[in-house]
Amino acid sequence: MVALDPLRLDPQRLVALGGGHGLAASLLALRHLTPELTAVVTVADDGGSSGRLRGEMGILPPGDLRMALAALCDDTPRGRAWHDLLQHRFTSRGELDAHSLGNLVLAGAWAQTGSVVAGLDLLADLVGARGRVLPMAAEPLVIEADVVRTGQPDLVVRGQSRVAVTSGRVSRVRLLPEDPAMCPETLAAIRAADWVVLGPGSWYTSVLPHLQVAPLRAALHDAAHLALTLNLQQQEGETDGFTAADHVRVLRDVDPDLRLDVVIADPAWVDDVTALEQVADELGARLLLRQVRADDGTPRHDPMRLAAAYRDAFAGTWGDVGPEAEARLGSDPARARAAGASAVTGAGASPAAPVHAHPGSPARDRG
Repeated sequence: MVALDPLRLDPQRLVALGGGHGLAASLLALRHLTPELTAVVTVADDGGSSGRLRGEMGILPPGDLRMALAALCDDTPRGRAWHDLLQHRFTSRGELDAHSLGNLVLAGAWAQTGSVVAGLDLLADLVGARGRVLPMAAEPLVIEADVVRTGQPDLVVRGQSRVAVTSGRVSRVRLLPEDPAMCPETLAAIRAADWVVLGPGSWYTSVLPHLQVAPLRAALHDAAHLALTLNLQQQEGETDGFTAADHVRVLRDVDPDLRLDVVIADPAWVDDVTALEQVADELGARLLLRQVRADDGTPRHDPMRLAAAYRDAFAGTWGDVGPEAEARLGSDPARARAAGASAVTGAGASPAAPVHAHPGSPARDRG
């Protein structure tokens, strides 16, 4: 019998959408809450090992899918060994240089099974993943971005790897093809979920793409409950100069029909609580302020703190501060909520060493 994690409520079906380090952060947290966890992963990466395999073999870019599988590896000696093997990157003077072992294994699993989903399920079973990993589309996608540059002509940048390092400000992104082939399993998982979690991650290249494919967007509109997790800081190029509220406004502008239940944010990143509350309310959501940042000074989500925030969101626990704290802070409820969220750790307090913590670098993985 497997012992329940201390944060787990009654098992719920959870789906997390995103890519790269952002999706890994949410998976490392959500796996403490339920055994019924599915990752839905972006498939637009065209850089590094993923880009090379995508171009050479005509397959989905495996890098973000591999990272999701690694994040779901169990916190046991066997699970940690599999995690490290999947993430191992070769260094050589030949063709293997900078390739990830996990990318190559995934490519082999797809070749053997003849199916993207079957190959992912096979590898998930082999590594003992605590959940399922599925692609957001059944064919590789291309991201194209309109970029605004100060004092220079605007330009169009094509390719996720180029968009991620653009020197201008991304104003709009498009996906090519606009109507890609879909995985029925992905749409079914979203519609069957009790909660769907969007973000954190690279806003224009890992979060927004899920709202730009019509069948996926329709499934999200049908989802029982939808939570948005905000990043911990701006991202150079993609969201330079953005406030926390600006991140939510971008989603609203891309999909005006989007309806959220909760927006989760770390109070240290929110410079205007009232503005963030207002835009969250426009999408039907409540704002949940919780300290989810790690204590080491890096812009990294602490898995246990984030898990506690998700638990509170799913359970409808909104009490950030009590009457005494509100009295001390005066009549400004936004100020009271922000101060209370940063002061109250409660169940969100993390142990000294977060379980199976991911490095969570803000820079994109090299595919």
